[in-house]
Amino acid sequence: MTNEKAVAEKLLQVEAIKLNPQNPFTWASGWKSPIYCDNRKVLSFPYIRDFVKSELCNVIFEHFPEAEALAGVATAGIPWGALAADQLKLPFMYVRPKPKEHGLGNQIEGAYTEGQRVLVIEDLISTGKSSLQVVDVLRQAGVQIEGMVSIFNYGFDKAVQAFAAAGVRTRSLTNYPTLIELAIEKGLIEAGVKETLMEWSKAPEVWGE
Repeated sequence: MTNEKAVAEKLLQVEAIKLNPQNPFTWASGWKSPIYCDNRKVLSFPYIRDFVKSELCNVIFEHFPEAEALAGVATAGIPWGALAADQLKLPFMYVRPKPKEHGLGNQIEGAYTEGQRVLVIEDLISTGKSSLQVVDVLRQAGVQIEGMVSIFNYGFDKAVQAFAAAGVRTRSLTNYPTLIELAIEKGLIEAGVKETLMEWSKAPEVWGE
């Protein structure tokens, strides 16, 4: 079993990912989706949490060895970034969606230095918009972005193009195509709906209309 497949299996096991092509979910954007991903659920299962943390650290160690600090995307990326930073003994910070409205008014919480090589930790990459907003905030603060690691990635063309345009390398522990293949293999969904599910990933904004 590949690591991508193993991670996907763990996410399905704890129902962090749910598939329902017959009764699609509605995202905050209004998009209809046959899949819903909530990796925060994994945090409630210690052994699976530990497995995902180890996989996260392996990817960081292998693909981003120059990283000097980790930055979590608020809120779902914070626990994973903190867990990985603790394991790898790296400094950790996190980035708010907007500056704090009281106190010091920080948007970046934690210590960092100009020119520091920072790797962003995200739980999920969909369109990439919110993830890249965090990259912009960190770059404006003077740090150097090494890349971004996420647990799950839908693999939308829109996101691939956005990250390429921003010059940000990404790696994910698992992804949508791997998940669909595994779900069919395990009998969670019928093989006949595979084409419909893959069509969604190519044009999610118009799927189901």
